[in-house]
Amino acid sequence: MTNKASKIKIIPLGGLDEIGKNMNVVEYKDKILVIDCGMAFPDEEMLGVDMVIPDFSYLTKNQDKVCGVVITHGHEDHIGGLPYFLKQINVPVYGTKLTLGLISNKLKEHGILQDTKLVEVGLGQRVDIGPFNVEFVEMGHSIPDAAAIAIHTPLGVIIDTGDFKIDYTPVDGQVTDLARLAQLGEEGVLVLMADSTNIEKPGYTPSEKTVEEAFDRIFQSSKQRILIATFASNIHRIQQILNSASKYGRKVAISGRSMVNVVGVAKELGYLDIPEDIMIDLESINDYSDDKLVIITTGSQGEPMSALARMAYNEHKTVEIRPGDLIIISASAIPGNEKTVSRVINQLFKKGANVIYEPMENIHVSGHACQEEMKLLHQLTKPKFFIPIHGEYRHLRLHAKLAEELGTPPENIFIADLGTVMEFTRDTGKIVGSVTAGKVLVDGLGVGDVGNIVLRDRKHLAQDGLMVVVITISKENGSIIAGPDIISRGFVYVRESEDLMEDAKKIVKDALATCEKDEVTEWATLKSVVKDSLRGFLYEKTMRKPMILPIIMEI
Repeated sequence: MTNKASKIKIIPLGGLDEIGKNMNVVEYKDKILVIDCGMAFPDEEMLGVDMVIPDFSYLTKNQDKVCGVVITHGHEDHIGGLPYFLKQINVPVYGTKLTLGLISNKLKEHGILQDTKLVEVGLGQRVDIGPFNVEFVEMGHSIPDAAAIAIHTPLGVIIDTGDFKIDYTPVDGQVTDLARLAQLGEEGVLVLMADSTNIEKPGYTPSEKTVEEAFDRIFQSSKQRILIATFASNIHRIQQILNSASKYGRKVAISGRSMVNVVGVAKELGYLDIPEDIMIDLESINDYSDDKLVIITTGSQGEPMSALARMAYNEHKTVEIRPGDLIIISASAIPGNEKTVSRVINQLFKKGANVIYEPMENIHVSGHACQEEMKLLHQLTKPKFFIPIHGEYRHLRLHAKLAEELGTPPENIFIADLGTVMEFTRDTGKIVGSVTAGKVLVDGLGVGDVGNIVLRDRKHLAQDGLMVVVITISKENGSIIAGPDIISRGFVYVRESEDLMEDAKKIVKDALATCEKDEVTEWATLKSVVKDSLRGFLYEKTMRKPMILPIIMEI
């Protein structure tokens, strides 16, 4: 009989069939190692929700087995859920220098930094975490200090690539360590879990250097004020903006809390080379002429509360968009964010600004590998088993097809769902079950208290509005003393629909009269009767189904 030491389980808890909230679990010798703990943006159906994080309930139930969390890099879709996880399961977090710097900022905001053990691991170094020997392999990406996680076990190596691309001329000189990946392939890679984001794109991802050329071209020919929106964590992009600004004599101001935080951490840790006297406070931008100014801002995804969106809608306390401003959106829209990005771009054009966005210029390149880079990764690592990760279902399916074309047997490729438990020995791989997994919604300070029922109600209210029916009944005999009074919100404007409201009152009165006659005094029954009688009437008259909320007061 096979013992536990000769089996490894892999369970994805985030990042499959979706973009964001990446999280994978590896189990070996009854211990659990967590790789990444990200967040995702809410989609348009998630009304009022601030962010989405993975469902940790499987790990909470097995928290005595969890021996640590390793983080591939410092992007929000890999670290954004970490504070919520650590509040439930306090274990050490392992990562590279910049990654831990960004995590520290986040944990400080949540008030748990002092309670968390952060362990710095250099690129190319190995560390023992419980029974796992974990190596951080240098990978190129759009943020410094990105790493693939290679877990060394007696059964073979398990690799989680994190996000990567193969850039031979990176801004920071951090090149994907192809030699080490090839060595691991020779040693024997049991399972490869690889980034699938750009699988639809043939060829190679362009080098980050091409963006600097585009910035130089734009800066050289522009006399107007330049505002550039990008991801706060895209430190390479920020470096290139600083380089171009310095070359063409412009001062740089920063807008957006997350941008200020990331630039502060990157500068402090030596990951940004900031030319002397180039940075100015946002409050002093009016002291400089337009041709001497660049503003770097958050909001490349059109987020309603971001600095760029607030500028577009005249809600920013310092920066006002003026006709002639040149605005560069140096990012591509994350799937699902296209509408919000378009809305902000349209609003900026309405303000008289000139907006440059993809695909108008080479102002953005992806941080993810295209097909040829993925082929190289597979050929170097030669995995026995393959799990495509980090992508929507079509990405996973296409990456699986590519792996098959490169020689991986189809039975050794697993297109998993969140919560799928895959079990591997040295020679076999199979699906053995599933665990609870999915989305937890964060709304304000509430974590997980907004579920499907609350979202359904919010959607209902947003689509059809609300009608409140207030009735006062006698405590002694249950007879109706006052009402029904009807209040409408988001359904119809009462003054313009007086006849409808009067008819609605009459319908409710008639229904209640029937209840009184039948001596029905149970509140739940009365409320149900009011709802049923009104629902049919309102739908017949308006073809709408507002939420009906009966309120009974007893005196």
